[in-house]
Amino acid sequence: MLNKPDQKSSDIDNTSFWDDSRDHGGIETVSPFLYFSTSEWEQFRADTPLTLTENEVNRLRSLNDPVSLDEVQRIYLSLSRLLYSHVESALSLFRQRSRFLNIKGEKTPFVIGIAGSVAVGKSTTARILKELLARWPSSPTVDLVTTDGFLYSNAELNKRGLMKKKGFPESYNVREVLQFLSDIKAGRSKVRAPLYSHIHYDVLAEEFNIIDKPDILIFEGINVLQSSDVVRDGVAIPFVSDYFDFSIFIDAKTHYVEKWYMDRFMRLRETAFRDPASFFHRYSQISEEEALAYGQSLWNNINLANLRENILPTRPRADLVLQKGSNHLINQVALRKL
Repeated sequence: MLNKPDQKSSDIDNTSFWDDSRDHGGIETVSPFLYFSTSEWEQFRADTPLTLTENEVNRLRSLNDPVSLDEVQRIYLSLSRLLYSHVESALSLFRQRSRFLNIKGEKTPFVIGIAGSVAVGKSTTARILKELLARWPSSPTVDLVTTDGFLYSNAELNKRGLMKKKGFPESYNVREVLQFLSDIKAGRSKVRAPLYSHIHYDVLAEEFNIIDKPDILIFEGINVLQSSDVVRDGVAIPFVSDYFDFSIFIDAKTHYVEKWYMDRFMRLRETAFRDPASFFHRYSQISEEEALAYGQSLWNNINLANLRENILPTRPRADLVLQKGSNHLINQVALRKL
């Protein structure tokens, strides 16, 4: 296992977590995580077959994400094997409990939560895992839902004065999120997940993805590991993560994420923003300097603040943390001890 991750003192937001694996003055810091280099992690793949092609990986990755077939072999095959063991263990426990209680029924979906900052690569990870898990020998049904559809509409955000906090926990309809996950875990059929348009930068009214009792559900979003405020009088308000069977946090040093965010923003300015229907179309019509200034303002005032205040503090709640290096590829893995 990896003993001394290479850190910069300027990255306080990352150091405190990854330094848990270091030896401080001859005294090893006790951590709830096991830390691995990618070469160590890759060995856990064992005989897990590679079921994706390079063309499929290219189709699954997000804009400016350099993930390749080599990255899938180094990281995702071992992760697929780990998740398979968790799913099988959950199924075994379900069967034992059914015998114990003498009841019949179907196992409810195994839910995997994926969290992390904007531009860090959550969507790519979610899509690759969806494809790998669906190709297990048992051929499970796997669905993917993102939290974007659970944002309040732009009209509602403007009404609440939250448009400049879009993506913060308070900009989501948490009641709908909890109801959706509760229905999924109750084993209900044909549960509706609202859809979101990144072109229009808004929720699509009355458009839904129907989730019909999959074997596995991947639930991806920046704040899915966020905890709820404690209320008085013992009223129970569950966390979104209470419905997760396994959770993953995609991590990177903040200045790397900033660069990826700005690179993506400027790339979108030359592609998707060109569409007259795009919410950000006007930023494809201004100078590069003006666009850079606007993108930097979005990062500083919204995304960086959200990362520091709401997203990074949830990292220790994950079962698995994947840290990316400056090249946008995973270079360290932390797995919660059992």
